[in-house]
Amino acid sequence: MQEQPLNILIVDDDDVDRQAIRRALKQPGMKICFTEAVDAAGAIAILQTQTFDCIFVDYQLPDQNGLSLIESINKLNVNSPIVVLTGQGDEQVAIKMMKSGATDYLPKTLISSKTLPLILRNAIRVYQSIMESVSADQRLHESHAHLARKNQELRLLERQQQDFITHLTHDLKTPIVAADLMLKLFDQEAFCPISPDMHTAVVAMIRSNKNLLDIVNTLLEVHCYESGNKEFTLITCNLWEISQEVVTELQPLADDKGITLKLRAIAEIAHDPNKLIVNGDYLELRRMLTNLIGNSIKFTDTGSVELRLGLSLVSSKEDINNFVTIDVEDTGVGMSEIEQDFLFQRFRKGSHKQSSSGLGLHLVHRIVTAHQGTIAVTSKLGKGSLFTIHLPIS
Repeated sequence: MQEQPLNILIVDDDDVDRQAIRRALKQPGMKICFTEAVDAAGAIAILQTQTFDCIFVDYQLPDQNGLSLIESINKLNVNSPIVVLTGQGDEQVAIKMMKSGATDYLPKTLISSKTLPLILRNAIRVYQSIMESVSADQRLHESHAHLARKNQELRLLERQQQDFITHLTHDLKTPIVAADLMLKLFDQEAFCPISPDMHTAVVAMIRSNKNLLDIVNTLLEVHCYESGNKEFTLITCNLWEISQEVVTELQPLADDKGITLKLRAIAEIAHDPNKLIVNGDYLELRRMLTNLIGNSIKFTDTGSVELRLGLSLVSSKEDINNFVTIDVEDTGVGMSEIEQDFLFQRFRKGSHKQSSSGLGLHLVHRIVTAHQGTIAVTSKLGKGSLFTIHLPIS
């Protein structure tokens, strides 16, 4: 049931035609309030103060034609459907008026209690559909504008985050490096002689200071990868030579814990380890091995850590490729299957008491991925761990 009456404006200078419109629209259950204007000027004056559910416009008006009136109505931004009433043979004129904004048209000779209510309902329904579409477009536009603002805010936040991390790591590194230099001067007795116990304490502080500096550097490297600002210098790298350097550098850590650190070439390259050539960033590959072997040393209290290098064929759907295989195997504490599932995720620390920032292995994974390689781990609690890396051979 219709609750509110429809407000209808009739613009026609012929009283008989206006009566015919009113009579045709008087239907059971249809409540209508009529407002009438006899010319275009009167219609414009009414539309400036009132709104209507539909406007019926005669094409022939005393002061201007219906087409000019529709153009004037459009300038007022009137949101009402317009039905053009034409004389016989004015269909082409009516089509022009619809192109200018009219919703429908009807020859006056066809006005009846059947046709005009149908025209009215269709005009209102079509216009409502148009308005809903316009409203949806407006909401979509507003949504896009909102998303654009949010994206801009996120970009600004990301830049602020990048600046924060960059400044934070810089501000942290400066006093750490200064403290490291000062501690080394104390250890060298540059200021005054110190007792053996003091030597031991200073060495422990130097080691702790170095660990802290490593964490800060790792944080900065991870940030560079994740922000997309990491730059690589790709050259031909000999992984055997890099491995020798890293093992030599980390040997004192293994000696301090009383464990064996070994480097071995797998059988097929034992007589020619120089076959282990890859295209990559020398510093990043060195960092990858340092972090991985250092991690194994940290979690191994007895036994050994062994680094093995060899060649392997890895087949895919496309072809078979030569890869350098890097195995790092230890006899350490190992880890559970649950820990293995999130081992390479950022800031995911293991359950062992020696677990630190959770960034070292995440950075290893980043470096391997950036070099189009893969990394996997197999481990059992109390049985040690085996990390396997495949890097495409040059």
